[in-house]
Amino acid sequence: MKKSIYIGAIVVGMMAAACQQQQKTPTGSFATSVPEGQTAEAVEAAETETTVELTDTTMTYGSHRYTMTGNLTAEQYNREAWGRVTFTNVPTDYEEFERVYSEFLGKTPHGTAAMMPMAMAMYGRDRDLGERYIRLINYDSNVTSVLSQLKQKFTPSKHAPVGDTYIQPYLPAAVLKGATPENGYTPSEPYTVEMTASINAHSDLKISGKGRVVYLYILGDGWDTKKRQVEVLQPGNNALHKVFNCPSLYTQCKTIDGEWKGLR
Repeated sequence: MKKSIYIGAIVVGMMAAACQQQQKTPTGSFATSVPEGQTAEAVEAAETETTVELTDTTMTYGSHRYTMTGNLTAEQYNREAWGRVTFTNVPTDYEEFERVYSEFLGKTPHGTAAMMPMAMAMYGRDRDLGERYIRLINYDSNVTSVLSQLKQKFTPSKHAPVGDTYIQPYLPAAVLKGATPENGYTPSEPYTVEMTASINAHSDLKISGKGRVVYLYILGDGWDTKKRQVEVLQPGNNALHKVFNCPSLYTQCKTIDGEWKGLR
């Protein structure tokens, strides 16, 4: 059953009053009076509310749309299991990313794995916000490794200046369907992450924590070995999943042919 969630306070009477108090200006444009007891910010927030709709397979956040299908689970290993996630945009702020994770994609191994390209793309745009994305969806022991590698791969230095093939800001796109080195890592839209179960069966943590690790492959054309293994941990029953290990997403990627145009 579809659920509709509305962000922000919506006061119908307030909006009606605002409309009734519009007055013509000498130039013919309209100036809206703010209802008594309300701030201009409150009126603006009501007018620009973000609508979130959620079903079993789709989450819509404003104009952004995310879908998830597949049968990868932590409960039982199935060599034939698969997953598929699509998204129209990289989540633009932390609130959106957190809600997509906690209310939708974080509930499955494949949904969580598919959020890594999103987090990596945001890290390329905004280091601080991208780091928050990465910390949210990754197990603590994996955060340092991811951030260390992305900093090197995304940030030119005296050892790897602009134009050096070691610098690879296009890594987030390399695992998206349709993106290849030859087409400048330009993926098909909506962006699609396709996954299959690994040949490695699930394993239980015994030393570094508790939970079950799911091994899966993200299929990407940015490497000679197109199956990129990602390990996803479910810390406990009904707990949100966390990316446990994922070096294959940022190592040995093929050099781009042309210029990467980024993601939406």
